[in-house]
Amino acid sequence: MRISDILDQQHPTLSFEFFPPTTEIGFWDLYRTIESLKPLDPSYVSVTYGAGGGTRKKTVDLVKRMKNDIEIESMAHLTCVGSTRQEIAAVVDDLKTNGMENVLALRGDPPKGEETFVATEGGFAHANDLVSFIRDRHDFCIGAACYPEKHPESPDAKTDLDHLKRKVDAGVDFLITQLFFSNDDFFAFRDRAAAAGINVPIIAGIMPVQSVKQVKRFTQMCGAGIPKGLLNKIEAVEDDPESVRHVGSYHATEQCNALIDGGVAGIHFYTLNKSTVTRAIFQQIKSRIHVAP
Repeated sequence: MRISDILDQQHPTLSFEFFPPTTEIGFWDLYRTIESLKPLDPSYVSVTYGAGGGTRKKTVDLVKRMKNDIEIESMAHLTCVGSTRQEIAAVVDDLKTNGMENVLALRGDPPKGEETFVATEGGFAHANDLVSFIRDRHDFCIGAACYPEKHPESPDAKTDLDHLKRKVDAGVDFLITQLFFSNDDFFAFRDRAAAAGINVPIIAGIMPVQSVKQVKRFTQMCGAGIPKGLLNKIEAVEDDPESVRHVGSYHATEQCNALIDGGVAGIHFYTLNKSTVTRAIFQQIKSRIHVAP
């Protein structure tokens, strides 16, 4: 089922994101984890796309198994990193042949060890080019990324919004935000996007804090901020991992409740392949979801 159709029926959607392990044992461990989520009836589950060929294959294998074996709607991520047009064409053709209907089109981060993104010869330099390519090739439901606090490479919020508008105009059906910890940032961004003529649904990306060191590294990479109140709370219990997870879970749950009250289109949980915390939050807020008749 197309995620755009799910968005028409559920308000908001609730979904999970995982990344494909590099080992065969890890692959099947994750498969069983995702299989255990089926009773929760998530709107869909997405799988990220690595820069290595083996990881890419695992992404495609996993989303196909999720949809066809576990019967959970799935979405594969696709990036421009390290891929030619022909290689991307082969991936999207394989997804289409196996009944996939949804893809998340991303430029992607620079490969590990590199500071700047460099387009592969014969590939794509920007996400809007990838979106256009996929749209012209197959009738997928296409998602894309957005940044409530602007992309770290953009000089200012207006420039970032201009780039986003071009991406949406290229054929995007919905957007998923980068992680954020202040709902004020999300709602302000949603208003700016609407004023700029971006009228597709915007899904909120939520990552419960599970490690102080980890969340500081992620926010530095993606340009997100940590509200001072939350930062003080997690730093106060930094040496107690369980307390950090408790604080992070409580903050994320409060975020989700306020987002639902604010009419968010969907909530997408960045699990980091650790589903326990996000599963608990999911179960707490699931009862608030309205399904259209």
